[in-house]
Amino acid sequence: MRCPLPFAGLRRSRGGDAFLLGAAMFALGLSAGVWLRPATPHPAVEAAFASVEPPAPPLAEAPLAHRLDPAMAYPAEVIRIIDGDTFEARVRVWPGLDVDTKVRLRGVDAAELHARCAGELAQAQAARTALETILADGGVAISRVGIDKYGGRVDAAVSTRNTADVSAALLKGGYARAYDGGKRGSWCG
Repeated sequence: MRCPLPFAGLRRSRGGDAFLLGAAMFALGLSAGVWLRPATPHPAVEAAFASVEPPAPPLAEAPLAHRLDPAMAYPAEVIRIIDGDTFEARVRVWPGLDVDTKVRLRGVDAAELHARCAGELAQAQAARTALETILADGGVAISRVGIDKYGGRVDAAVSTRNTADVSAALLKGGYARAYDGGKRGSWCG
């Protein structure tokens, strides 16, 4: 009976046994190398890759706020005003691609509607009304988009048809105070 395998002749000879033994040893060594690799790379390997930066994640895996061009202004349709420094908007990030998100005004802090005192509540309502009035001008756009520290919203510079910097307008009107992302001060007292 004739065997169609090209190495069939080797299995009957001494050389064939040696070939099969060598192939088995190679496979065993390769498997052992995969399972028993050292915990730390060899110093020469580390040195070779020390100056190589890790590849950036593929664009599709990066969070949306990291993919937006910080120098570009994105048109936004205001959905609702949340408080004096945050609103919800439908942002056009690409032709035919709109994203609904909460936008926090960059660089300002307004009093909270969940106030701890009557003075804070009055200030919060005034700030919310002022933001609503400014955004009602239309032509709303967001730029310098980043991820807000609390998540679930973005931090951005906002402009309208008649107001180049909404944050600056709220500061000038006394509706908000400058904020750098640190601990917020009390509005009571």
